[in-house]
Amino acid sequence: MNLAIFRLSALGDATHVLAVVAAVQAQRPEWRISWIIGPGEAKLMAGLPGVTFYVYRKNEGWRGAMALRAQILRDHPNGFDALLHMQLALRANLVSRLIPARRRIGFDAPRSKELHRLVINERIPSTHAVHVQDVLLQFLVPLGLQRPQTLHWPFAIPDDALAFAKQALPDGARYCLLSPCASHCLRNWRAERYAQVLQFAQREHGLTPVLIGGKSEIETQTCDAIRTELKALGVHDYIDLVGKDTLKSLLALLQRASVVISPDSGPAHMAQALGVKVVGLYAATDARRSGPYQSLAYCTQHYERAAQLYLGKSARQLRWGQKVERAGVMDLIGVDEVCQLLNQAVSDATGPLGNYPPG
Repeated sequence: MNLAIFRLSALGDATHVLAVVAAVQAQRPEWRISWIIGPGEAKLMAGLPGVTFYVYRKNEGWRGAMALRAQILRDHPNGFDALLHMQLALRANLVSRLIPARRRIGFDAPRSKELHRLVINERIPSTHAVHVQDVLLQFLVPLGLQRPQTLHWPFAIPDDALAFAKQALPDGARYCLLSPCASHCLRNWRAERYAQVLQFAQREHGLTPVLIGGKSEIETQTCDAIRTELKALGVHDYIDLVGKDTLKSLLALLQRASVVISPDSGPAHMAQALGVKVVGLYAATDARRSGPYQSLAYCTQHYERAAQLYLGKSARQLRWGQKVERAGVMDLIGVDEVCQLLNQAVSDATGPLGNYPPG
């Protein structure tokens, strides 16, 4: 089998796809797997054995799409036996048509949108499951494969990333990592509330707060505001790693945490895949659909209330994946609620120093 996987973005969804790739490789190690992917996601997945990556850069438009097609045809002149089309966005649907494949397996009809039905010739079985991870695992069924009893997310973390993380977060302490920013600012919590929870984590559990994030304007502004709030609360003993990591070193940092706090973001999904407890902040999006898969018990669940307040509908009336990104929606989440979830996550976390291996 010459199998192609089509999922360009984002980091969290690529993490979900990784579990599917691992399941395919475990059951059919002889299959050739290619993954058409975005550039950031390709960096995250680099080093994954047995997978060839073809990178599509959306900022290159159709010229980039045609270059992608030419590269694939050079390597696979007869196309693919099957393509798992795991993305619903219009751009992705159009680009996917340039990838030759005999079987084009896409989402079930209730989830199909933005011309998806026109670029596939098979569908995954419909399922009552809500979470993205469970839905993506349905792509195994048309291939004649089984959903594994235990999921694996086999990230490749290089030695230099592990060394960076060990130096930044030394052995002998327990860490609470805060990744405060999602891809959309309306999914983010208030800076003063983040700071209050970090103060609680330090005071009640002896956790060292750690700020992580990228160099974007929203991340810079948000983390500046959190630093100001921490100073006002008298919290000075924290580690600031904002803008200092790569995607691979971020994986290594997350692996050394006892608990991670995050809204609906890529690091939340990456952390849960590494076995770390994640306190997820969900109101604008549905934790049942896009929460950290192994940490749903530690997520706030205000999507139903948000749908009623802002859209006048129940969550069941909204289409799968619909967001309630409205100003103030994340204010539905209270500090005391998050502190209680943090208590439970810390209680359930394994090991005296977190989840990373000793040494």
